[in-house]
Amino acid sequence: MTSTQSRVASKHRPPAARTTPPPLPRPPAPPPLPGRRTAVAGHWRYDRASGDWWWSAEMAALHGLPDDGPGPSTEVLVAAQHPDDRARTIDALSAAVTGAQAFCLEVRLRSGDGHRPVVFVGEPRSDDDGRVVAVEGLMVEAPRPVVPSAEDRVAALETEVAQLRTAMASRAPIEQAKGVLMLLTGCGDQVAFDLLAHISSHVHRKVRDVALDLVASASGARPLAPEVRAILRDACPPPGRVER
Repeated sequence: MTSTQSRVASKHRPPAARTTPPPLPRPPAPPPLPGRRTAVAGHWRYDRASGDWWWSAEMAALHGLPDDGPGPSTEVLVAAQHPDDRARTIDALSAAVTGAQAFCLEVRLRSGDGHRPVVFVGEPRSDDDGRVVAVEGLMVEAPRPVVPSAEDRVAALETEVAQLRTAMASRAPIEQAKGVLMLLTGCGDQVAFDLLAHISSHVHRKVRDVALDLVASASGARPLAPEVRAILRDACPPPGRVER
C-alpha cells in the first residue's frame, strides 16, 4: 500500500484485466448553481493484492498530477494533504483495508492559495469469503463559503436599517393605540393588543392602520369608522349597563 513504485495505465485508466469488482459507477452530476463553479469530483480505487492505485483524471487534477507524470500512490495522496489531516487519512485507509470500515473525511489539499477543503470517501470491496480486496471511492471539492464584497455588506446594512426604521415607525402608533384601549377598558397590555388585533381582523385592515385611526380619534382629529365603534362599544360598555 505504501509502495512508491505503484503506477496506473496511461491517462489514468484502470488495468484491462481485473479479478476484483469494477470501480463504482459515476453518479449523474447535478446541474451547476447559477454563478458558481461546478465542484470537481475525482474517483479512485486501491487494489489490496497489488498495492496499485487507480485515479480518474479529476482525482489526478485535484492532486496536481500531470498525465505523463508519476502515477498515484499512498505517498502522493498523503503528502498533498495538510499535515494535521494526514494521520486521519492513513488511519481511515488502514481500517478500510484491515477492518472493512467505510469512511468519510473532510481533509485539506494543498493548493496555490494555501489549502482547500475536500470530502474524501472510501468504501471497502470484499470477495465471496468476506476478505477486503479493494477500497474505492470519491474525493469531492467542498463548497467554499461566499465572502460578500464591501458593497454587498453596505447594502445589507442599509436594508437592515430601513427595515428597523419601518418597524419602529409601525410600532409607535400601535403602542399609543394600546394605551388608548387600556384607558378605555382598564385592561392590561396583552389584552389591549389582542383587542387591537381583533378589530384589525374584523374590519380587514392592518393593525397599524387601525392603530392610527384610534390615535387620531382619541386626539379628536377624525371619528372612528362605525364598525370599529361597534366593537369598542361591546368591549367598553357604558357605566350602569347591565349585560343580559
